[in-house]
Amino acid sequence: MARPMRMWPAVLSFSLAIALEIVPIPDALEVIKPPFAAMVMIYWALMWPERIGLFTGFLLGICLDILHGQLLGQNALALVVVTYLTLRFHLQIRIFPLWQITGAVFALLAIDALLQVLIEGIAGLVSGGYLRWTQVIAGMIFWPFLMGSMDWLRQRAEYRTPNIN
Repeated sequence: MARPMRMWPAVLSFSLAIALEIVPIPDALEVIKPPFAAMVMIYWALMWPERIGLFTGFLLGICLDILHGQLLGQNALALVVVTYLTLRFHLQIRIFPLWQITGAVFALLAIDALLQVLIEGIAGLVSGGYLRWTQVIAGMIFWPFLMGSMDWLRQRAEYRTPNIN
């Protein structure tokens, strides 16, 4: 008998990531706020590629566009591209040691930031400047902690035995 698919860790982490994205923080701390939604999307695309896909990245991006008041589709396109690259190379990335996974995540976050800067430039909007790139570096620094906590949450959901009374 197949085990039921437990999606609560992904739903919980996506909800928390969206909440952390829209929480107001002081301008001085805005510089070091990592892109939580992109990082959570990368994690779940790496660990559950059969459950989390491009459509999830698209929906998460549209939610971010609406919540941030940005150009509709800006985050959606960036997250779909990052999710595609993560899904395409997930088998290679997963076997890396943590420091190499962190480097791959840095590259994926940089692609996300570059796509957003390009979209803003094409639309004639003012880009975030250095703020977007410091957030990529902050995401790379925060990645090992996020991955450790998300691994604990995922393993708790995957290996939990059902209660039989």
